[in-house]
Amino acid sequence: MPSETFQASRWTRGNHLFPTIIEVTAQAVIRHKRSWFSRDEMSISIARVASVHIRTGIIWSDILIESSGGSDPLASHGHIKADARRVRELIETAQGRPGSAPKIA
Repeated sequence: MPSETFQASRWTRGNHLFPTIIEVTAQAVIRHKRSWFSRDEMSISIARVASVHIRTGIIWSDILIESSGGSDPLASHGHIKADARRVRELIETAQGRPGSAPKIA
């Protein structure tokens, strides 16, 4: 599975200059957040993802990925709805959950 990246909108709070990026690989989910003088990366192994919570507004969605290991959840806001659903779909497919097979059009 190739990695896919999803960038938050610059129009949302906290993302004006340095938007948050969520990267989903076959091994982990990684949140990249930059600031003026630093870079913050937080990752959760795909095997340790307990749940993916998506809160959808009129335009933007917030993503909350919780770990089964008890660490802090990976949170990001300001993604478009389709990207948030795609993040959840990729995680479920990588975990091999029943009923999470990719849809064939």
